[in-house]
Amino acid sequence: MGGKHYLPLTDEDRHEMIAKIGADSVEDLFSDIPGSVRLKGELNLPPAMSEPEVLGHLNALAAKNKHFYNCISFMGAGIYDHYIPSIIRHVTSRSEFYTSYTPYQPEVSQGLLQAIFEYQTMICQLTGMDVANASMYDGGTAVAEGAVMGCGATRRSRVLVSQSVSPFYRAVIKNYFQSRGLILDEIPLKDGCTDRNKLEEMLGDDVATVVMQQPNFFGMVENMSGIADLVHNCKAVFLVAADPISLALLQTPAEYGADIVVGEGQCLGVPASFGGPVLGIMAARDKFVRQMPGRIAGETVDSEGNRGFVLTLQTREQHIRREKAASNICSNEALVALAASVYMAVLGPHGMREVAEQCLQKANYAKEKITSLSGYSLVFPGINFKEFAVTVPGDPAELNRKLLQKNILGGVDLNLFYPELKNTMLFAVTEKRTCEEIDALVRELEGWK
Repeated sequence: MGGKHYLPLTDEDRHEMIAKIGADSVEDLFSDIPGSVRLKGELNLPPAMSEPEVLGHLNALAAKNKHFYNCISFMGAGIYDHYIPSIIRHVTSRSEFYTSYTPYQPEVSQGLLQAIFEYQTMICQLTGMDVANASMYDGGTAVAEGAVMGCGATRRSRVLVSQSVSPFYRAVIKNYFQSRGLILDEIPLKDGCTDRNKLEEMLGDDVATVVMQQPNFFGMVENMSGIADLVHNCKAVFLVAADPISLALLQTPAEYGADIVVGEGQCLGVPASFGGPVLGIMAARDKFVRQMPGRIAGETVDSEGNRGFVLTLQTREQHIRREKAASNICSNEALVALAASVYMAVLGPHGMREVAEQCLQKANYAKEKITSLSGYSLVFPGINFKEFAVTVPGDPAELNRKLLQKNILGGVDLNLFYPELKNTMLFAVTEKRTCEEIDALVRELEGWK
């Protein structure tokens, strides 16, 4: 059971193929590559292993990882340990879904097209928007594409983004803007939220888009009342990055005047998978549909009047002239969107509200318990959804190493992203955390230092 066990071709097969193309050996296929850059000798690999040995070796490597399944997680900042109903894996494991690519031919893609259509419908219901696209890469690209949409719609080049928006999202926006000649200015913080007075001062007739997050990166619920009026008075676009779980409990972005809603859909039944693949959500009001990137699945009827589904709008560069394209973002995220669709359908409005309420209640229980400890204090006053920032009595990295020894994934060190926030950690508490797990975290924190 050596190395050849894994190769479907025999030596005779390879000799036959080489002879067919007129070559003397496999080496002839690489004759155009200069010898100076070609590998001499064998690869630096261990001897071939049998299949059981390989499986044992891979399992030993995997066992070195710490993850949501063998640890209690209080880590968030964009990727969360929410419960994933078992039915999701059952549906997404069906071959007609996991082997599907972009449904260019509606006559053979009705199942996938309907799944995308249902996903878009539920995202519109969740956000209050008129139209949603067939998903983006992740929350970061969705925010950046939304900011660019605002520039295209207003024909302006300056975007204001709150410093309470995820630093990961802001980094993606900066990367997008570097090659587009667009300007990005950051709105300062006040008590962990967007400084409204500074926003008013920065607004002007050159602003294309204002970007805020709800709840924001610190888990704070922003006061969105009147923000849309300020933005719209300058004829700018109001973009909100929303946590979709929170939308089952908080006001929808449509209710406080958002024009474009984006977000990270990983919390909707998608595994963390060490950071991806995840799901970018994007929805908007009707008037922005022509600026939306990616594709939109729509409902129609066939020649006999039967209900059917098609790709209604595709504004990416593969389908229209490059200079007319809204974006070149194009990889199909439909399988991940399907997982989110199943999650939303299985839980329904009441189930999603219960998840949101449990996040809110358990996070605030943890916040009260932790901040009652000596040396720990709340960084920002206000309402938190499922995350909160706490000052800790020492180095967060050292604390997290200690917690990891107890199989607890601790909070995120905020000093990595906000230099002014020293010895500060961001803890996330989802519906999966039990009171016993939260109390175990509190005991470890109390015994530290």
